[in-house]
Amino acid sequence: MGGRFSSLTTRGRAFLAAGVAAAVCAVALGQKDLLRVAVFLLAMPVVTVLVVTRTRYRIAASRTIEPVRVQVGEQATVRLRLENVGRMPTGLLLLEDQVPYLLGSKPRFVLDRMSARWRRDVTYPVRSEARGRFTVGPLTLRVTDPFGLVELSRSFRSQEVFLVTPRVYALPSAKAAGEWSSNGEHNQRAVSADGEEDVTVREYRDGDDLRRVHWRSSARRGELMVRREEQPWQSRATVFLDTRRIGHRGSGATSSFEWAVSAAGSVGVHLLRRGFSVRLLTDAGASVLATARESGPSVESEGQILDALAVVAPSSIGHLSQTSLTAANDGSHGLLVAVLGVVTPAEAQALVQARQRSSAAFAIVVDTPSWAAGNERAPQAMAEQLAESVRMLRRGGWRVTVVRHGTTVPAAWAQLVLGEEAAAESRPPTSPTYSPAPAAATGPTAVVANDSAAPPGAATTPTITREETWGGQAS
Repeated sequence: MGGRFSSLTTRGRAFLAAGVAAAVCAVALGQKDLLRVAVFLLAMPVVTVLVVTRTRYRIAASRTIEPVRVQVGEQATVRLRLENVGRMPTGLLLLEDQVPYLLGSKPRFVLDRMSARWRRDVTYPVRSEARGRFTVGPLTLRVTDPFGLVELSRSFRSQEVFLVTPRVYALPSAKAAGEWSSNGEHNQRAVSADGEEDVTVREYRDGDDLRRVHWRSSARRGELMVRREEQPWQSRATVFLDTRRIGHRGSGATSSFEWAVSAAGSVGVHLLRRGFSVRLLTDAGASVLATARESGPSVESEGQILDALAVVAPSSIGHLSQTSLTAANDGSHGLLVAVLGVVTPAEAQALVQARQRSSAAFAIVVDTPSWAAGNERAPQAMAEQLAESVRMLRRGGWRVTVVRHGTTVPAAWAQLVLGEEAAAESRPPTSPTYSPAPAAATGPTAVVANDSAAPPGAATTPTITREETWGGQAS
């Protein structure tokens, strides 16, 4: 019984206190009329508690996030659908959805009444200026009686994951040297007399089954050639991201680390759209492989790269280890793109060794001192170290560009693959992104819709929908 009366509001408790006081005064003064008032004041909250707590409400709630993955600064819409699946109407409903503070303040809504078999949609926007993996929910529902004497609270268990990925920029479509390299087996093809490709072959290796020897190709080339069982005719690329905390400067969204994460995501998506199989690798050892389909890149393959970058954090590693750099060179003879922070000459030498089995290597070296507070000039020693590291990389076969604070990702990429002069000519006045961010929201707002139609574009936008029912006796 005590648990039921704990649902009394301040007004309900005031009724009880006033009823007790009136009863004491009525007995002391012998006033029967005052005693009737006391009985009424005591009966109102007691009867309301018994009625509300014994009423069997059945309320179903579902949450949809459209889309479930956005870039930094873009807006998504959370749609809450409430339905009274029981026969009893509800009183006043107070809704509060749990939202991380980075996505905005907690949205609160008030619904006057829910009749039997009635449904309603409530929407509110979320956006974040910081990337990350966020959990939206659970939904807290409060039901009150018409007099405001009793309030019942219930939290649904369902939660949805909302991803904010780094901003991805559209990069110039420049054909870089070695960009369309093979997957590591030289991709030699035998050609029949009519000019059509006959069979895919490669050099004979110790241990190969002699039954796979292709004698016609062997006679033509003067060496043993064997049939290749599989030929995934697709270029490979590795995007290496330097996440060392000591290798970057600045804080928040304007730090050199966030610029590097955005650059790695832009390059990865760009290469996927060029038909590459892209492997994302960090100095901490994290690795993600995304493969473009024959019909072209998909949202899933791009999402694999962006989802990993949404949660990547600065590492405590002190220097680029030979192990991580060796992993960047997996022997695939593919393209290697490195987004680097502070690089010492010793680390530059290790990068040169990692480049040896890559068909082409490109390095975006972030001039991290320019991201320091006040954009101060780098000390002479750091400037000389940067210049020496860049010289070593270039002598070792890397194509290098140094990026200062204020340089856009598309401009850095154009400078890297096109060269200084061509980059200046092709640089657009602005840096377009793949998905322009909509106008900023001024704060959480409620939009109540009486119909249950799907929002425009729901058929083509990735969404997550969960449904949960509050059944049984309210408590």
